[in-house]
Amino acid sequence: MTFKYSTGVGRITAYSQCSRFAAPREGMLSATKFPTTAAANVSAFRVDKKKLWLRVAYPVKASEQRNFKAAHSSLGDGIDETATGSATTARSRRLLKVREEKRRREYERIHKYPAWAKVLEDACRHDDELRAVLGDSIGNPELMRKRVQERVRTRGRDFSKSKSGSVLAFKVSFRNFNPLDSYIWFELYGSPSDRDVDVFGSVIQSWYVMGRLGAFNSTNLQVANSSMNYDPLYDAEKGFKVMPSSFHDISDVEFQDNWARVWVDLGTADSMAIDVLLNCLTVMSSEYLGIQQVVFGGQRMGDWEDGMTNPEYGYKSFKI
Repeated sequence: MTFKYSTGVGRITAYSQCSRFAAPREGMLSATKFPTTAAANVSAFRVDKKKLWLRVAYPVKASEQRNFKAAHSSLGDGIDETATGSATTARSRRLLKVREEKRRREYERIHKYPAWAKVLEDACRHDDELRAVLGDSIGNPELMRKRVQERVRTRGRDFSKSKSGSVLAFKVSFRNFNPLDSYIWFELYGSPSDRDVDVFGSVIQSWYVMGRLGAFNSTNLQVANSSMNYDPLYDAEKGFKVMPSSFHDISDVEFQDNWARVWVDLGTADSMAIDVLLNCLTVMSSEYLGIQQVVFGGQRMGDWEDGMTNPEYGYKSFKI
């Protein structure tokens, strides 16, 4: 097949010498459809049995492509934006589902979360000790309840205080005190916890053990009566020959509400044993367990009820 191009007045005519295309066919190559411009470039053509295809490439700048898409988008001519936005739409659906789940959990937390647990969470922001007590239980009401109950049982109800002692000095009084057969009464600021009972009972027990071993003997104070400016001399033979001075007996420490008592028989121990005990109680009251007053002697103090040993009514004891 041979093509011959001739230029006329704005027209291109294609001739075919093939027997099947003896005469020019209208509409095959028309200048009205394909203007003869320098930008036009015939890239390929294909002859079919029925049609002749001619593809002409027009180089278009990127800015012109953007203008073309914008124009057609505004006119709504055949450009589907949903195809390009399908991924964004799926992501939006996932984010929406996550937000709805988060709102649901927040709603359940606000409307079904116990009020007391919310109060504890708020208090943790300003209380380091309470935050240490709750630990990783925040958000779990049942576990928070167990942690608080354990804290109250071991250290008392005032868990917001970092120091459980008292800044006030306790009062000391004597009421017909007999060193061989008397009670010593202690009035506390509140009902003691199990930990308080252990601390208080340990102090009394230590005091009794030292008295039992003869620690409170004023007749053998060799170092106390010596000057410490020079190395003091201690006479072991004199200390060995000193008359023993020791406690005879003591009872268990009993607690009823905010009162505690212990029966003592100081035996041959000197009265300095009382000073040593008061010195110990002074520091303990300041640092650990607050004491309002200490009474030596007397048969009954406060609301004490003899024979009442039921723990349900506030009775506790420490075995010496």
